Amino acid sequence: MDIGLSLLTLLHILIPVYWLGGDLGAFYGSRFMVDPKRSVAERMMALKILNNIDMAPRTTLILAFPTGFGLAVAKGWLDLSASWAILAGVLGLAWLALAWAVHLKHGPQGQAFKRFDILVRYIVLAGLAAAVILGLSGQIALPLFITLKMLALGACITLGLVVRRQLVPLFPAIVQMRESGPTPETDRVIAAVNGRARISVLTIWVLVLIACFLGIATPL
Repeated sequence: MDIGLSLLTLLHILIPVYWLGGDLGAFYGSRFMVDPKRSVAERMMALKILNNIDMAPRTTLILAFPTGFGLAVAKGWLDLSASWAILAGVLGLAWLALAWAVHLKHGPQGQAFKRFDILVRYIVLAGLAAAVILGLSGQIALPLFITLKMLALGACITLGLVVRRQLVPLFPAIVQMRESGPTPETDRVIAAVNGRARISVLTIWVLVLIACFLGIATPL
């Protein structure tokens, strides 16, 4: 039995488990944040819990490609040396460290990390798009299910960037609610932003489930 391959397979299987589980927790917690019947302290606590739980799907999104890529190389689906899988793993861990720095750091330094993280996401998205186009056109040898999984991952990254833009109006409303109490206007903004973001998050759930099916069906 190949322990290394088994552990890598287990890690890749756990990706959608923690992705969807974390998203479900954040999805449920957002109900308390938008509930005008809750006190400001309760709503702020819900926001803090939501923000921390959300690091589970953010972490698994980053780990999805290096674990899947390493698995594809190990199983011979991709005709590449193990050094490429190791490189993908190292780069993935570096990106993961950056994402956690964004979460933990605040102030000017945190903003710098955030801008760099967004740049990395656009670079990864461009790489995935190029691989999908080359794979579908037959210019590089990629199994169909891997090409489609990369397409789903790229769509998830895109929707993640969309969610960030959708959340922009939320922060001034949260600050105003925290400093001077809730108003009908702040409640309206918070509820509207949450409603738009939920559509994007639900779409991500569908994409993750599709990627899971492709990984099981492996339609070459």
